Amino acid sequence: MDARFLGIAELTEAPSVAVVVDVMRAYTVAAWAFDRGAEKIVLAESLDDALALKARHPEWVMLKDGPPAPGFDAVNSPGLLRSVDLGGRTVVQKTTAGTVGALAVKEASLVRCAGFMVAEATARILRHRACDAVTFVVTGDEGRAEEDLACAQYIAQRTTGAGTDATAFLRRAGESRAAAELTEGVRQGAQSDDVALCLELDRSPFAMVATLEDSLMVLRPRAVPDLRATPNHLHPAG
Repeated sequence: MDARFLGIAELTEAPSVAVVVDVMRAYTVAAWAFDRGAEKIVLAESLDDALALKARHPEWVMLKDGPPAPGFDAVNSPGLLRSVDLGGRTVVQKTTAGTVGALAVKEASLVRCAGFMVAEATARILRHRACDAVTFVVTGDEGRAEEDLACAQYIAQRTTGAGTDATAFLRRAGESRAAAELTEGVRQGAQSDDVALCLELDRSPFAMVATLEDSLMVLRPRAVPDLRATPNHLHPAG
């Protein structure tokens, strides 16, 4: 498999297959949302777009980066979200990097969104589809975020060689600037256990696929065979 690792600004054309990586915290939060029963996640273009969706769908759950804000139900924190019941709900998510990265490749034929929580599931689906070339979108820090690059490289290696050990990749992520900023409270809206939750490897038995649905970029879980038992709301692998 030919793997490329690009920042959002380096995407000059839509790749055929893209894996958008945001470990701290967008796609860790997304995985938790699906673990907590969410049916789908709408990736919003802007805060104004998110609020417009809320106005049309007041029952939808709104998430954003940073501190709490009027119109939003929660912040982009796995530590906060893991205690919320989202059974059957639609979540709208707007973040600084993760959602931007997915929207940047919305014309790709296949888009997966990932963090360490869904690393093995993502790699298995890439292997199942026998992808010859994959573009990994490293969303944080203009493509230099160490936690995102480490996760992307780990998934790439797991796609081609099942014996790859995660220890060094997780260590790189845990020592990243993003991890330090979350731990030190530099990033608003963080919970004390956010970093630890972002480094949980393969906790979720699904990959996350993003597709255009009625002009909206929508993220859904896709079950993967041979992982732990999957909740009934997950769709089959694809």
